[in-house]
Amino acid sequence: RERRLDIARNHTATHLLQFALRRVLGEHVQQRGSLVAPDRLRFDFSHLTAMTGEELREVERIVNEKIRQNLTVYDEEMPYRQAIEAGAIALFDEKYGEVVRVIKIGEPVVSAELCGGTHVSLTGEIGLFHIVAETSIGAGLRRIEAVTGRGAEAFVEQLSSRLAEIAG
Repeated sequence: RERRLDIARNHTATHLLQFALRRVLGEHVQQRGSLVAPDRLRFDFSHLTAMTGEELREVERIVNEKIRQNLTVYDEEMPYRQAIEAGAIALFDEKYGEVVRVIKIGEPVVSAELCGGTHVSLTGEIGLFHIVAETSIGAGLRRIEAVTGRGAEAFVEQLSSRLAEIAG
């Protein structure tokens, strides 16, 4: 149960991350892959240049703001064409059936994506979102690695211990 909830936190955070990236970097940003594990998340996306420290902080700030707003996360099943026409984001290379599941966050909707994964019911359940790294994985492709919930707590504890050790 705890493992599944950790995965749900990270998965819902990827949706908020895509929303924030598109807001900060532009609408050209598209998801190109992801990994949702219990202890971390990885999000691959299209973008030509490395993100600046300021852009990373702004993305992190936006995601954490949406978490604190404790937005409702819900799903709707609808015809694929209707979902796309309504603005839902779909993975470019994925093949979808006639009826799709759309995960929506917030009312009014902040994020709407075609998705079959597990999610939290409210964004507040994610806890803390922290970006650990941003790197290049190929021409025009970037990767963000981040932690949420218990993974974020463990990361902060590790940093705190290292700081105490260095200070000593």
